[in-house]
Amino acid sequence: MPLKPWSTNTAYAKTVTNEMLAPFLPSSLPTSQVELTLSCRNLINTDILSKSDPFCIVLMREPWQDQYYEISRTETIDDTLNPQWVKKVLVDYNFETIQKIRFEVLEKDVQSDDFLGFYETTLSDLVSFSGRQFIGKLGGLDKECGEIIIVTEEVMSCRQVAELHFEAKDLPKMSPIFRNDPFLAISRSNEDGSYSVVARTDPCRSTQNPVWKPMEIRLATLCNGDFDRSIRIDCFDNRMNGNHKIIGTCYTSLRSLEKSDSPMPLINEEKQKTDPELGAAGTLKIVKINITEETTFLDFVRSGTQMHFAVAIDFTASNGRHSNPNSLHYLNPEHLNNYEVAICGVGEIIEYYDASKLFPAFGFGAKLPPNGKLSHLFPLNGTPSYPFCDGVAEILKQYRIRLKNVELFGPTNFAPVINTTVTIARQFQNGRHYFVLLIITDGVISDMKLTKRAIINASSLPISIIIVGVGDAVFDKMDELDSDDVRLTVKGSYAERDIVQFVPLNKFLAKNGESIKSKSDLAKEVLAEIPEQITSYMKSRGFKPKLPEKAAATASAAETLPNDASVIQPTAPMLT
Repeated sequence: MPLKPWSTNTAYAKTVTNEMLAPFLPSSLPTSQVELTLSCRNLINTDILSKSDPFCIVLMREPWQDQYYEISRTETIDDTLNPQWVKKVLVDYNFETIQKIRFEVLEKDVQSDDFLGFYETTLSDLVSFSGRQFIGKLGGLDKECGEIIIVTEEVMSCRQVAELHFEAKDLPKMSPIFRNDPFLAISRSNEDGSYSVVARTDPCRSTQNPVWKPMEIRLATLCNGDFDRSIRIDCFDNRMNGNHKIIGTCYTSLRSLEKSDSPMPLINEEKQKTDPELGAAGTLKIVKINITEETTFLDFVRSGTQMHFAVAIDFTASNGRHSNPNSLHYLNPEHLNNYEVAICGVGEIIEYYDASKLFPAFGFGAKLPPNGKLSHLFPLNGTPSYPFCDGVAEILKQYRIRLKNVELFGPTNFAPVINTTVTIARQFQNGRHYFVLLIITDGVISDMKLTKRAIINASSLPISIIIVGVGDAVFDKMDELDSDDVRLTVKGSYAERDIVQFVPLNKFLAKNGESIKSKSDLAKEVLAEIPEQITSYMKSRGFKPKLPEKAAATASAAETLPNDASVIQPTAPMLT
């Protein structure tokens, strides 16, 4: 019988429908999309020898929801009580509903993050506020916690991206002993005349003539698509204690930067107030500006890029035997266990995107019959040469069969299944294929260093990894793998990009734990980072989506993925 898993499907390239894209498309269009710019002032200091390192978590709650859920978090800014966060928060605003929103400010700490205060309001209050700087008092502690400043702006439809490359000349020394460590902070103007930071460069070390690395910024963020909108560029001397010293400021616009590459004088506005005759504090020049159209995830999917999903399930002893009612693997004829809920809830989402609907499905961490040999990667269907399951129902069926004939054991090793996916993906790097590995686990990882190494190796390939945590375990280690703000590293090796998305299943379970209370919320969480991960990979390799009329022809001419497990030969011993 000819096998067709993981093959390029020409019909799929032609007929990608909104139904297939459902988890990425809202069920009803929002009234608008708004962007929140956040900053705080006069935060409390929880550090002894330095200042707090604050970040902000943004949570929302719709009228029908019982509790707040996180929608975004800012970056952490070191040593400051007056943070101005660069990362923006994009929110779908619906006029017809009351969307409650909560801002929690915390201080990043090695042991545990310290709470600095919170503020609650509604999105409608922010949107309807007559001024653009909404100021709220932080509460939650028996003391003054400072204020949060929220700037709200409707996001205009703009898919352009600007690549900006700056240099400066003849900056004055800000210290009698050391040379400057200058960096740029770029801000856009608000309607009330204030400015909000939208981007920062990294400091250039020990120089009065810095050339900063090129930076990319979406025009929607930089100026909301308005080429004439005022942009302020501040040049600072970086200080380890967070008290960065202003060197000088200039004002420009995107149109001005496009038209002229002449040096712009940097003016120290504070010093000029006391000395009007004071000259420029050096000059700033745009070395290069390049504005291009942003390519989106949907552009790739609609032009025929194929997504291939593999599933790996944790069969280690920490889950408990399937005959034990307290086990996460307990097989109850009346309802689903946590693993089955995860397989159904997540599988029904991701199968929309795999044209073949055939998933290689594996287990790990069990002893297999007949000789009780421990395996860290075995096919659920028992067929190493054809480890594919026909849809979610088949995965569920094979999972139940396997539970009854293997011995749950351990340890919980992620590296083998990740390395196997790496082996496959390494052979298909032409921009026509992308691989997504779903790992369902109770969260106790035994080979953390090897797993990190495997993820770092995978980060340069067309791979994303979704980890779904089941049960009540502490998933701190998973958050370490899901490195949204800090690149994953092991012994000097860094991940090229963030490819891991961790989702705790308990967040979406109904009270009886037998079903998903909101599949749309689960879909949004599970797939939240996949689009950016795909586009970042494609962009890093120079791949562009084909035009729709060319997609089918390209797909028919493209190579077909193997009909068996031959691509896994380098790790074949782990399949038996």
